[in-house]
Amino acid sequence: MAKRRLGDRKDGKLLRDLDGMHFIVPLLYPNRCDNEAFISQRIDLTAADAFLEAKNSQNPDFKYTLFHLIVTAIIKTIAQRPKMNRFIANKNTYQRNEISASFVIKKVFQDESHEGLAFIHAKDDCDLEFIHSDIDRQVHYCRSGKVDKSSEDMDIFNKMPRFLSKAIVWFITRLDVHGWVPQSLIATDPYYSTVVLTNLGSIKLQSGYHHLTNWGTNSVFVAIGAKKTRPFYNDDGTYEMRNSVDLGLTIDERIADGYYYSKTVALLKYLLEHPEELEKPANETVPEEVYWTKK
Repeated sequence: MAKRRLGDRKDGKLLRDLDGMHFIVPLLYPNRCDNEAFISQRIDLTAADAFLEAKNSQNPDFKYTLFHLIVTAIIKTIAQRPKMNRFIANKNTYQRNEISASFVIKKVFQDESHEGLAFIHAKDDCDLEFIHSDIDRQVHYCRSGKVDKSSEDMDIFNKMPRFLSKAIVWFITRLDVHGWVPQSLIATDPYYSTVVLTNLGSIKLQSGYHHLTNWGTNSVFVAIGAKKTRPFYNDDGTYEMRNSVDLGLTIDERIADGYYYSKTVALLKYLLEHPEELEKPANETVPEEVYWTKK
C-alpha cells in the first residue's frame, strides 16, 4: 500500500491530478444528495437461472442465489472500473482504499422485526465462492440474535437523554466531514461502503430510485427488484418472454462522467448474463470488446 500523504484519509487517497472540471464541481456542488444520477438496467436471467440451478444441484444445503451473483458482479465491475470506487468529502475527491459492499438484513420477515447490518470487505482476488460464504456467515450471525458493532453503538445513543444524544451526534457529523469518525462507530455503517444494496425483490417490490446521503462516503446505491417474466425484443420486432430483474442504480455524478457510467453498466449487465465469469477473481479483467461496442 502506498505511503499515506498529507491530505489523505484513513479510508482513501486524495486525488491530486484531477482535470479542472472534476476539481471545481465539488467546490460548486458540495452535497452528495444534490448530485444524484439514476440509471435503470434490465437483466436477462436466462443464463443466471441455469447457472444457479446447476450450482445448487451440487450443494443444495448452501444455496447460491441471485443476490450472491449481483453482489459479486458489482464488486468485479468496480474492481475493473475504479472511478466507481471514488467518493467526495469536504469538497475533495478520494480514491477509496478498498472495495466494500453493504446491505441491511431483516432478522425475521415480520413488521416488528429488527434489522442488522452486513458489511463485505472485498479482496482483490475474491470470487463468487468468497462472496457466497461471507454473506452466509453474516446472515447467520445477524439472525442468531447477535448485534453488529454499528447497531450496538446506535442503541447506546438511543438510551441517552435526547438532548445529549443529539449533541453527540451533531459533533460526530462534524467529524464525518473530515474523516475522523472513530472506526468503532462506522465498522458496519453501510454509508461508509463503496456500494449499498437493497434487495427489494425479497419483499416483493420492484426496483426504483433510492437516495444517497450526505453522511459517510457512499457513492453508489443499487436497488434490486423482484424477478419477473418480461418481453425481450429482437431486431426484427419479434419478442421472447424471459425471466428478468430490474436494477436501479443511484450514483454520485461527480465521481465520473456519463460515458464512464455507460461502460460500467454494460460490464455489470454482461457479467450477470454470463455468470460463469463470476467464478473468476475480481481482478481478472474482462476484455472491453466483449461487453462494449463503439457505435
